[in-house]
Amino acid sequence: MSVYIIGTCDTKYEELLFVKEIIEKSDIKGKLVDVSTKPHQNKADISNFEIETYSPQKEKIININDRGKAIALMSEALENFIIKQQDLSGVIGLGGSGGTSLISKGMRALPIGIPKILVSTVASGNISHYIGASDIFMLYSVTDIAGINRISSIVLSNAAKAMIGMIEKRYDIKIENQKIAIGLTMFGVTTPCVNTVRKRLENNYDCLVFHATGSGGQSMEKLVESGMIGGVIDITTTEICDLFMGGVMSATEDRLGSIIRTKIPYVGSVGAMDMVNFGPINTVPEKYKNRNLYIHNPQVTLMRTTASENAEMGKWIANKLNQCEGYVRFLLPLKGVSMLDMEGYPFYDPEADKALFESIERTLIQTDRRKLIKLGLHINDAEFANALVEHFLEIME
Repeated sequence: MSVYIIGTCDTKYEELLFVKEIIEKSDIKGKLVDVSTKPHQNKADISNFEIETYSPQKEKIININDRGKAIALMSEALENFIIKQQDLSGVIGLGGSGGTSLISKGMRALPIGIPKILVSTVASGNISHYIGASDIFMLYSVTDIAGINRISSIVLSNAAKAMIGMIEKRYDIKIENQKIAIGLTMFGVTTPCVNTVRKRLENNYDCLVFHATGSGGQSMEKLVESGMIGGVIDITTTEICDLFMGGVMSATEDRLGSIIRTKIPYVGSVGAMDMVNFGPINTVPEKYKNRNLYIHNPQVTLMRTTASENAEMGKWIANKLNQCEGYVRFLLPLKGVSMLDMEGYPFYDPEADKALFESIERTLIQTDRRKLIKLGLHINDAEFANALVEHFLEIME
């Protein structure tokens, strides 16, 4: 097995060799993978010309005049290359902004659990688009990756030794008698419901709870796609609100996509679909300034969804569910969808909720496998959580 050390050998050769040397001192084989988009004389275990042959379009990459296009093509070729390697035990990459973009695409394609470290000059800013739903460990380089000095030597050696530790001290899950893993989605305002469901199921299932922050939903769906999750109780679908209204916690248009593609048993609901997430109050878009806004904390401002918005989102959800060929149960809590959606609380709006419920019911095509269940309960009522559990156990049999 080998650690793949990835970077542009035309500009980061000294630093890549430094990392490789440290890793190999621990009797772990290192393979230097070159993703340079220009020809050069530095030798790698896997050359950039070899990586070029993995381009899905079979296009020429090296030495083309358009640097942006070359980086995009090389990143696709790296992704195609790396998922085919059978001896890969970990990946460590070094890059500036271009290299980080290039290397992270390949890392994101790897399964959860394979060690992935990316030393980057841009790791101190917003890195969500590099990490996505993966378990990439990004380390800020502090100085530019341009030579070995008193700072870079420390940062790069720490990265190399972290990789060594991840491989030598890797945690192995015991396979015998292993519980089926299931995914649950949660927000602070749906926590009572999720906790009740989790407590009822955790003796027989490995309950993986995902915070519905955009990346949380994406992470769950990535694990569904990879076959690591055997069923889903999607209580908190609030990320769809952010997708529609431009909030900061969207899980992209592909939310529910893995459920469609894998046909996995799915129980869902409309938890926290009364709210859109923004940052501090001064970051709320001007067009929403006069809406019903609630300061959740200094960093998070919530906006109540309207009846018309809910009708559109309900239609979107139902159309997604109509594409599901596996078992689906979708439960509607007719007395409220979050802690804030109760009488006397800031987001209590029965008409807005009604628009959501009716849109889903009107659009959903019910079959023996796909059913809608309406309950005169609040989402955080224990009876609602118990209903979720009962329907889940039914479709998992």
